[in-house]
Amino acid sequence: MGITSSCCDSCFSRKSQSYEPLLLENEREAVADLLQYLENRTTTNFFSGSPLSALTTLSFSDNVDLQRSAALAFAEITEKEVRPVGRDTLDPILFLLSSHDTEVQRAASAALGNLAVNTENKLLIVKLGGLEPLIRQMLSPNVEVQCNAVGCVTNLATHDDNKTKIAKSGALVPLTRLARSKDMRVQRNATGALLNMTHSDENRQQLVNAGAIPVLVSLLNSPDTDVQYYCTTALSNIAVDGANRKKLAQSEPKLVTSLVQLMDSSSLKVQCQAALALRNLASDEKYQLEIVKADGLQPLLRLLQSTYLPLILSSAACVRNVSIHPQNESPIIESGFLQPLINLLSFKENEEVQCHAISTLRNLAASSEKNKLAIVKAGAVQSIKELILDVPMNVQSEMTACVAVLALSDELKGQLLEMGICEVLIPLTNSSSSEVQGNSAAALGNLSSKDGRAATDDYSAFNDVWDKPEGGMHQYLHRFLSSVDATFQHIAVWTIVQLLESGDPQLIQNIRNSDLLDPVRKLSQSPSVTPTSSIGGTPHSHRSQSRSYQDTETGEGQGEIQLLARKILDFVEGDDMGAPGSLVPGSSVGRESYVSERDEELRRSITHAFGGSNHGHGSNHGHGY
Repeated sequence: MGITSSCCDSCFSRKSQSYEPLLLENEREAVADLLQYLENRTTTNFFSGSPLSALTTLSFSDNVDLQRSAALAFAEITEKEVRPVGRDTLDPILFLLSSHDTEVQRAASAALGNLAVNTENKLLIVKLGGLEPLIRQMLSPNVEVQCNAVGCVTNLATHDDNKTKIAKSGALVPLTRLARSKDMRVQRNATGALLNMTHSDENRQQLVNAGAIPVLVSLLNSPDTDVQYYCTTALSNIAVDGANRKKLAQSEPKLVTSLVQLMDSSSLKVQCQAALALRNLASDEKYQLEIVKADGLQPLLRLLQSTYLPLILSSAACVRNVSIHPQNESPIIESGFLQPLINLLSFKENEEVQCHAISTLRNLAASSEKNKLAIVKAGAVQSIKELILDVPMNVQSEMTACVAVLALSDELKGQLLEMGICEVLIPLTNSSSSEVQGNSAAALGNLSSKDGRAATDDYSAFNDVWDKPEGGMHQYLHRFLSSVDATFQHIAVWTIVQLLESGDPQLIQNIRNSDLLDPVRKLSQSPSVTPTSSIGGTPHSHRSQSRSYQDTETGEGQGEIQLLARKILDFVEGDDMGAPGSLVPGSSVGRESYVSERDEELRRSITHAFGGSNHGHGSNHGHGY
């Protein structure tokens, strides 16, 4: 940051004759010394000793010409060299800021803005009271003075310790007004300063109160890409807060359309921030629908297929949030997102991209059988199977949750089993992540159940993995039955009931001959309440309640566990397979003919828990700057 000025020494030589008779002795000496120092400026340190003393003398002079010379000298020196300075340097510059002379104001604010690039100087300038004269200069009718003063505040506002002080200083109202300046330099500096103020809840609220929102929205259509970037990013940060999103929804009907258009900007950074702003807005249902209505899917798809990581990440995050709304599932699929999303599952360069992609696929599968089929047909499960054991744990959690949702489809269960999905799910039931364990077990449980069983149902896939890999279904079920976690116990006993209901003789025999019955017997007899699972919600998710399983209610959950455990024992230890209250294996008759009303209620509640009928899995808000 700097100003355009004539060389300081020429300024001295031009004016010295006119005012020399009026100069005080110390001022004449200061002028002479400074002229000498300027001739050797490359080797002179102006921030200490005699050079600084000469500048200080001229700065505090009553002679406005000497003040101009000092201010111009400070501006030129700081343009070429910035270093941490002390009060002895800042005091004369701050004094010059209070001058009534426009030239002095302009040069002094330029010098201060240059010094404000340094972190230590930022703090000291505010501490010494620099904000008040800068605010006065922002109100100046002179555009050059405005520009330099706002630029200085912009630099000061990059330090977190200064932001709140700036917000409380009264600077936000003039900054907001200057953001509408006809001078593009002033606009850039003002919008940059407003952006720097959007990184805390308190300051964002102050900005909203200062009337910044309509100004920032109107400037999205600025011809200047820097202004577009600052305003887009500021609005993205403002949209982090739910209350602000509500205000935006009420007062800015053209916001989404403007942001969608900016995704086609010639500037990559503007495209990226536009997608991030839409991502944050899409935390709300209204905006999820509005983005699709505003034809936002095609530019998002283009960004998703970019080779530039920030664009991929921002668009993937946005699509993930947009996909939360059930009405958006089919439009997203019909717009051609499936294959690009599946391709991103193997995007090893960035774990967050992988998480966004798989979570979006899960959301798209949540409400529609047709969409589940389309996702599997596009190759999602095959990709998951190939990748899941080697991806980061967060991605594993999302992938297993997606499989659990897909496994709710009766039409797909056989196909998923034939793909060998159990071979990768079983090892993950012993993951160090309780979420991955629970999701994997829920997926296996969903694969084991079927609303309408038929004699032709093939459950041989469970026999194939009974003892392998890594101990197979047998070890996984034993581990969950013996867990202190009620959710895991619940999943295990329910899954065993489903396997027994399959009617597969080999599977039933495997269960009968296993050591699973001892922990089952304990669960059937124990009246004690085990702790419920602490699982639920990934660190990067707002919609954790929609996982493929959910926490078991302590009292009622324990009762269900006992009831299911007793049914298992009745089945495997009873002599009469068709006795009242037992589970008839292999029957093609509807369950109503042999399962009590309470059984049916239990089955529905657990299927609901595994399947997660609540829609959506969204991502955290994030600041774009």
